[in-house]
Amino acid sequence: MKLIAILFCSLSFSFAVAQTNITWTNPIAENAVHVNYDPNDYSSAQPITDHYQILCDLQNRISADSLKDHLEHLVSFGTRNTYSDTVSNTTGVGAARRWAMAKFNQFSSENDNRLLTSYLSFDRIGMTCGDFYDLRNVMAVLPGSDTSEKSIIVIEAHMDSRCEDGCDSASICPGAEDNGSGTSLVIELARTMSKYTFRRTIMFMLTVGEEQGLLGADAMADYCANNGVLIKQVQNNDVIGGIICGNTSSAPSCPGLNHIDSTQIRLFSIGTTGAQHRNFTRTIKLWYEETMGGVVTVPTTISIMNQEDRSGRGGDHQPFRQRGYRNCRFTAANEHGDAGVGPGYIDRQHTGNDILGVDTDADLIIDSFYVDFNYLKRNTMINAMSAVLSANGPDYPLFQLLDEPTGLRVKLLSHFNMPEYRVAVRLPGNIDWDFIYRTTDTSFIVPGLDSATSYAISVAAINSNGIMGNFSGEIIQNSDVATAPGTPDPLPYGTPCSIVGIEESSSIQSLEISLLAPRPNPFQETTTISVFSELSEIIQGRIEIRDIQGRILDDFNLELNKGNNLVPYSPFRMSNGIYFCNLFVDGKLIGSQKIIRSSN
Repeated sequence: MKLIAILFCSLSFSFAVAQTNITWTNPIAENAVHVNYDPNDYSSAQPITDHYQILCDLQNRISADSLKDHLEHLVSFGTRNTYSDTVSNTTGVGAARRWAMAKFNQFSSENDNRLLTSYLSFDRIGMTCGDFYDLRNVMAVLPGSDTSEKSIIVIEAHMDSRCEDGCDSASICPGAEDNGSGTSLVIELARTMSKYTFRRTIMFMLTVGEEQGLLGADAMADYCANNGVLIKQVQNNDVIGGIICGNTSSAPSCPGLNHIDSTQIRLFSIGTTGAQHRNFTRTIKLWYEETMGGVVTVPTTISIMNQEDRSGRGGDHQPFRQRGYRNCRFTAANEHGDAGVGPGYIDRQHTGNDILGVDTDADLIIDSFYVDFNYLKRNTMINAMSAVLSANGPDYPLFQLLDEPTGLRVKLLSHFNMPEYRVAVRLPGNIDWDFIYRTTDTSFIVPGLDSATSYAISVAAINSNGIMGNFSGEIIQNSDVATAPGTPDPLPYGTPCSIVGIEESSSIQSLEISLLAPRPNPFQETTTISVFSELSEIIQGRIEIRDIQGRILDDFNLELNKGNNLVPYSPFRMSNGIYFCNLFVDGKLIGSQKIIRSSN
């Protein structure tokens, strides 16, 4: 018998000193990341702990309008460059971080003061643009209810922005997509998740200095590694809300200029076999398919990317990976640029043109946004789902993979008395799992294997509440014999809540009549316009289609009966792009919806 064992151990790394004077401004919050507190001090007056209820609630509570409000505030500071003004109350990174801290404090006061806020201050000497003193990450810590669970969950985004010159502290650099979108996401999760009680501690973090070399993330990862902070997972969100492809975009990414994608998200992680980083992204995808697949109105395709980040690029998850912490990066399917800001660069990323959007009708109000807030809302929910399930779920089991005459056998070394386990099987050349099996056994012959073929095997535990934990790292082993086919796991632990309303509707300007989001959207040839009327009598309405410059491309009248009025629409003058569908009744604009035509 051959024995192939998987070993998980604490790795020590030697790092050159990157930053100094790393200090928490609130020692109570610092204690919380060490899970050093009395959980009774942070109990809710009306605790909500059931993960099904939390997931159903969050689908309603996470708001596209709220995300839009956060982002509008962030771009209003002009620039958030790490070198920018820290004194002004209206411009610069100092004003932005104080506003973010005020939001975290507001959310805490609204939720029994359970959210503990702090800055992480640090210095960075010897930088190209000059020395940094008292750089500050903005953090909010939600203490868990079970202090025997020592590992915390980190949800992060970098708050700083930049123009073409990363040292330019004076120019307007709104950083709407990069990375106001990720910052808004983290702020929104702090707002919505602080209402609930989780077993593990969750930290919401906004870093600075990402554009100068991942400085804020490096400081936090350094602090955690040097002070024994245990981290279960890091969810980094960077460039997470835009849907339009630029002329350039760092591979692997979108196909070309003005390509639209509002239904896909990319997850980046390193693929080291024995570690769990790539398996973390696979776990997120499986969580989504099982728990959210049946209850979302607009499904999202989660694409697991075969590299740690875009080619030649980096992100705040990497310093945590370098210290051995499980991590991944959430990024929009499309990016507007590859940050190559030299001659001929026409994209928005890393320029002063990374703005919210444009005013198409000259009324001084932005009405066409580059960040799609409904898309951002969906990505926020995927982050929330991952944190909720991990915070309340079990750890991965340790296991051995035994090469026996009857096949490869998974033997669990620690099973935590869990009622069920999942075994994932992957051909090493494939990015995703090929088969997933569910078993109650702690010793399990892996079915469906071919002889003389290598497989990557990993395991996860499912607790009595039906929550699957993260998958372990993989063991790759050759199967000497074929094994009988097995029954793939049907993924039975879906979320028992109804599909959430009508997503992505605009603000209703009439209580009796509303223009709902067209379906499908994006579309190729035909979409369906939907108008809901509560009025008993038949009324006359008019639909108007405008392009992004505000020009009318099409208009037609329609009769509106009580109930939902469905109007198939097949445009003949619309090329691929973004358009606006407006509903008028008695000459009054009742509602407006963005519609997207795409050939893909």
